[in-house]
Amino acid sequence: METTRIFDILDLYRQPKRINAEAFGKRVNEQWISITSNDYLLAVEQLSLGFLELGIKKGDKIATILKNAPEWNYIDMALLQIGAVQVPIYPTISNANYSFIFNDAEVRFVFVTDQSIYDRLKDVLPNNETIESVFCIEPTKGLRNWKEITELGKKSTKSAELESIKKGIPDTALATLIYTSGTTGSPKGVMLSHRNLMSNSEAATAILSHNPITRALSFLPLCHVLERIMNYTYQRHGAAIYYCDNIEMLSDFIRTSQPEMFAAVPRVLEKTYDKIMAKGRDLTGIKKMLFFWAVNLGERYEPWGKQGWWFNIQLAVARKLIFSKWHAAFGGKLNSMVSGGASLQERLARIFWAAGFQVIEGYGLSETSPIIAVGNFEPHGVKVGTVGPVLPGVQVRIADDGEILCKGPNVMLGYYKRDDLTNEIFDKEGWLHTGDIGKFEGTYLRITDRKKEIFKTSYGKYVAPQPIENKLKESSFIENALVVGEAKNYAAAIIVPAFNHIESWCRVKGRVYPGPQKAIEDEVIRKRIEREINHMNTSIDQSEQIKRFVLVADLWNVETGELSPTMKLKRKFLQLKYSGMIEELYK
Repeated sequence: METTRIFDILDLYRQPKRINAEAFGKRVNEQWISITSNDYLLAVEQLSLGFLELGIKKGDKIATILKNAPEWNYIDMALLQIGAVQVPIYPTISNANYSFIFNDAEVRFVFVTDQSIYDRLKDVLPNNETIESVFCIEPTKGLRNWKEITELGKKSTKSAELESIKKGIPDTALATLIYTSGTTGSPKGVMLSHRNLMSNSEAATAILSHNPITRALSFLPLCHVLERIMNYTYQRHGAAIYYCDNIEMLSDFIRTSQPEMFAAVPRVLEKTYDKIMAKGRDLTGIKKMLFFWAVNLGERYEPWGKQGWWFNIQLAVARKLIFSKWHAAFGGKLNSMVSGGASLQERLARIFWAAGFQVIEGYGLSETSPIIAVGNFEPHGVKVGTVGPVLPGVQVRIADDGEILCKGPNVMLGYYKRDDLTNEIFDKEGWLHTGDIGKFEGTYLRITDRKKEIFKTSYGKYVAPQPIENKLKESSFIENALVVGEAKNYAAAIIVPAFNHIESWCRVKGRVYPGPQKAIEDEVIRKRIEREINHMNTSIDQSEQIKRFVLVADLWNVETGELSPTMKLKRKFLQLKYSGMIEELYK
């Protein structure tokens, strides 16, 4: 069945084998409830008719600021099949960015999940002239409930009009505006068509066919283009999607939903690994020894590698005694994880693979819908440290300066109202310049850094900070790091210690944990972190080695501005925040 427009996915649910099958899972009052394909189709139909009754027309921009839930799909599909444009927005952005997006996109209606999200944006609404109303999913004081629209749809007589509108929507039509968070300046509205997203999803669905699943967990925000494309791919594949609307309770959602797959950004996998390691350190005696023996064994694992009979015997023992408990914590059925949005530490990938989880790394941008390259489930479909082969249908070229260039049906229509920026990112031959530096290793693509993040020391040596930061974060003592050194005679770093681990380490060493602020002033703790940095320095070129560092007690997150919504470092913000400390590092 041809699926060229996003809402064509709904036709797949009308096939005999999927009628009344489970489409989604949602947790209500700590219990999972099942939503069938019939429920899904009916909800979308009623909403579409309700939107028409509300006066929404082709090209209208509707903002959604929603937690992960089946309702996201109802609204998404209902808007798309009447030709409206969904503008998904992160709940965690600043008031200035909310205001900019609402005004730039000329948003007519806004959908929020509940009071907690409404509280974040209500102060900017009076400054917007185009928003007519805000609807809520969960009852929220002062807001209209989305069920009002469903009730309008139930009474509507516009079914024939709806069918006519659907038939008239080409796959080249604008489907969504995704405003990239950016690290500086105002957000840019990425214009993606139905064809952009569906070409990407079609290729991803073909990859998933080699690892058939029946249930997936969705916890990355659905406004994140990776989670969105996975959401469409799961639906095309025929897997039920269970939604996690509270990332703080992720481990509980995973354990109770028992997914076979999920997508995550590396930071989530890093934090998950840190929790596992913390439990390992609390073990005693033979159990502790076996735990770390298994982890050390995992660090040497190579997917589809020939590690020899003795390694394989040891791995089988490790999986039976240690890694089986990891699987139980993940619900018992998880077999694969998709990682994207940033670079994943090679060490973590190897350990998770050794534990029996297929870690499929991918790479892309909002501007490419998003997948440019991704690993797959076929033999040798993954090479640790790379983002896999280029996605079928996508073209990639490496420019003379190492920048990754892309062409294909997945490449965006352009930036909304910004022809100047569109012309900047596309060259005369139509190649999109990603801003990332990479190289091919056979058929596998390796990302080495962001073009604009590479800096030159006063000795004329180029330093790519991201790989160094990832190596630093491999240490259990280091939560996050910013590497600096532009025009200086050496590289230095701002380090956020992993305070949970340091507290555990102090307990093992019989020391009193002094709390974050005093920990960064503690000479013993500082020396221990210095050992970790010196160890890392032995594995990189001299020009890249960290010569000086400073510890900070701040935890970097999205809300306080140090990280983008996709958990990438906001370098200019951090460099400004710690400008005084950075100056001291070079005195």
